[in-house]
Amino acid sequence: MKEDSTDHKETNEQKLHKIASELLHTEKAYVARLHLLDQEFCAKLMEEANKGTFPVEVVKSIFSNISSIHTFHSQFLLPALGKRMEEWSSTPRIGDILQKLTPFLKMYAEYVRNFDNAMEVLKHWTDRSLQFKAIIQESLEACGNLTLQHHMLEPVQRVPRYEMLLKDYLKKLPQNDPDRRDAEKSLEIISTAATHSNSAIRKSENLKKLMEIYEMLGEEEDIVHASNEFIKEGHLLKLAARNTSAMERYLFLFNNMLLYCVPKFSLAGSKYSVRTRIGIEGMTVRETHNEDYPHTFQVSGKERTLELQASSEQDKASWIKAFQETIKTFQQKNDSFKNALKDVEEVSVTELGKRAPRWIRDNEVTMCMKCHEPFNALTRRRHHCRACGYVVCWKCSDYKVGLEYDGDKLNKVCKDCHSILKGNGIAEARKKGILEIEASQFADHSIICGFLQYSEKSKPWQRIWCIIPEKEGVVLYLYGAPQDVRAQCTIPLLGYSVDDSPKPTDLPASFRLSQSKSVHNFAAESEELKQRWLKFIRVAVKGEIPEQKKTSERLNTTTH
Repeated sequence: MKEDSTDHKETNEQKLHKIASELLHTEKAYVARLHLLDQEFCAKLMEEANKGTFPVEVVKSIFSNISSIHTFHSQFLLPALGKRMEEWSSTPRIGDILQKLTPFLKMYAEYVRNFDNAMEVLKHWTDRSLQFKAIIQESLEACGNLTLQHHMLEPVQRVPRYEMLLKDYLKKLPQNDPDRRDAEKSLEIISTAATHSNSAIRKSENLKKLMEIYEMLGEEEDIVHASNEFIKEGHLLKLAARNTSAMERYLFLFNNMLLYCVPKFSLAGSKYSVRTRIGIEGMTVRETHNEDYPHTFQVSGKERTLELQASSEQDKASWIKAFQETIKTFQQKNDSFKNALKDVEEVSVTELGKRAPRWIRDNEVTMCMKCHEPFNALTRRRHHCRACGYVVCWKCSDYKVGLEYDGDKLNKVCKDCHSILKGNGIAEARKKGILEIEASQFADHSIICGFLQYSEKSKPWQRIWCIIPEKEGVVLYLYGAPQDVRAQCTIPLLGYSVDDSPKPTDLPASFRLSQSKSVHNFAAESEELKQRWLKFIRVAVKGEIPEQKKTSERLNTTTH
């Protein structure tokens, strides 16, 4: 029995070694791909953009923070994995390495969030600029002729790959193994990051499908929108209400509507025209029984009721299930909005409109607190919602409703409050991305926060609100103002070089963070404040999270 146990243990150790080896092997291949993106595609396009051939911002908007991702993997994660595999006989574990470095995977959130926009910009400039297209084509020939879009999808797909390997590693790892705790912590962080990546992959595929449907409908229906999610499509027969005839129809089911279409023969290439849009809200579906037509069911919505015939009993069951699941999901979301009211600060459903809210001050925000578009003096000015007190733009406040605290007089309110006060709930919710964390959430949980002057490369200086949160002590968040609901950008500090040597053109008390071609310039209001910031930043760039031994030692440089 003892020999069998030993044999089993040795086999298990071999499996763990195999998983660790696969992680290293795939990491090497991944770093090679990142090198292509950063040093081949991005660098060559940036070189041409600096000549004025096309805007520099175009290249930045396509490749986002790929240089930071490349630096992290090539200079930190890959060397650490390589060294560990050399020492495997004495230190057979990977959880400790991943537990230390996986917090930096949060930098993927910015890349993932920008992915859809990057694909659109890439397509636009490939079609518009011959020089742009030629540079990409030249680089593609040097790397196997796979499309640039294919290479750019690699970072989105990489994090779910880590999740899969680590889950397999934990299955083989004994419960009492000293590496289990670190490996489990790593998996928790990676799973969160993988959720964003998987979501981006699905979103990219969904938008591609929406574009195909848009073209099938003759580019006349406004359906290519992030809030529309494709569910199902197919041919069905529609039974006439007055007689026993049946007509061929085509249905497109989305998360929020059903498009009831008729075949269309056109030289333009479109296949269908929309006869009716039926909203999912209030929709019902049920089986029906017709002596002349088998496999029938009924879809009833506010706009229209349809009796439809499927091609088989299996096809009917598939459609009914799709409708039922879509209706259930829609209702659950709508109910949760009515109950939770997470978008309304400090005001409950029972109090909304019954008492005057606390107004957020104009100078505490730089963007609309609903749609996140930046304010300006001409086309997007500040307005206050009279129900929740948020500062919003004119588009998001173009609603009126009677408020009890003002004698039921009509007042301008934001879209969400209007929907709530009318009893409809909030129209749509979504998970907040890493940039969409409100600055105020970090106010009491930051290692250091305060105003700094900021300039990227040679751009004009601007006063911004900077925060290094306690939970993410290796990430610097940049906000336009302390109450902004969305960060302008985040800087993963790992691997950045810190330079505080004075330069003639710099502001007093300035310092610089640089990595590859990225240069971020900062200036504090005094030399003392500058040194406080540098104390924490110099720790973070080494991959260590700055810690405070006592709460009283936390620094909040909230100088205004």
